[in-house]
Amino acid sequence: MTVHPSLQTYADAWSESIEAIAELVQPLATEEWNWRTPCPGWSVRDIISHVIGMECEMLGDPRPIHTLPRDLYHVQSDISRYMEMQVDVRRHHTAPEITSELEYTIIRRNRQLRNENRSPDTMVRAPLGTEQTLETAMRLRAFDLWVHEQDLRTTLGKPGSLDSGGAFVARDVLLAALPKVVAKDAGTPPNSAVVVDVHGPVEFMRTVRVDAEGRGTVDGAPSLGPVVTLVLDWEAYFKLACGRVRPAAVAERIKVDGDQDLAEAILREFAVTS
Repeated sequence: MTVHPSLQTYADAWSESIEAIAELVQPLATEEWNWRTPCPGWSVRDIISHVIGMECEMLGDPRPIHTLPRDLYHVQSDISRYMEMQVDVRRHHTAPEITSELEYTIIRRNRQLRNENRSPDTMVRAPLGTEQTLETAMRLRAFDLWVHEQDLRTTLGKPGSLDSGGAFVARDVLLAALPKVVAKDAGTPPNSAVVVDVHGPVEFMRTVRVDAEGRGTVDGAPSLGPVVTLVLDWEAYFKLACGRVRPAAVAERIKVDGDQDLAEAILREFAVTS
């Protein structure tokens, strides 16, 4: 494999998750493809269609020319419309058609990764006609695949991979968004700190510090006097941060010390993706 060393972690996580996804859906009965998943508005079929579509975009394939129906309640933004296009265009495909396209797409992407010799800072296509670095694109694909793998595992009752390579990519992606959640979205007071203590298959403790100007940063050093400490398990953390559950649904898995109102505000704003 010729992937740049700094990209190898993302390539490995991608491979692990997409192979798990293919294995999960290969034996499904026809009706199981229509089961609702924790991903808002999407069935098992829709998730696989999304995976295929996004991997095809990484391959440089043209986007489909397609008009979305007007009654898709979960499509409420430009980015969700962008993502929905690849899903809706496949909604009437049969299970064999979807699995065959997934298998072929995985073969093509594996070949692309084996021959990848671009530098991590190469600019590539991103959603909505923008660009991003190859490193960012590969990190986000590994993250997205792992989250959707978990959606499928939840729906199909087949838990696993909570500590896989994709889980650690997801941890880092979600932690990068935490300062904005705490400092800006929840309105944590300046010159204060919030501690998030996560246990389970992926364990970490992070402190979000809000400076005098209200800007947030995150680090691994402990805080002696946090205004709020949130203690929760890894599964509850990522499902909250990915918009898969509401705080009330996992309230018994969250321990709060400190300012209860602020803690509620943080948890209310915790979802950074959907």
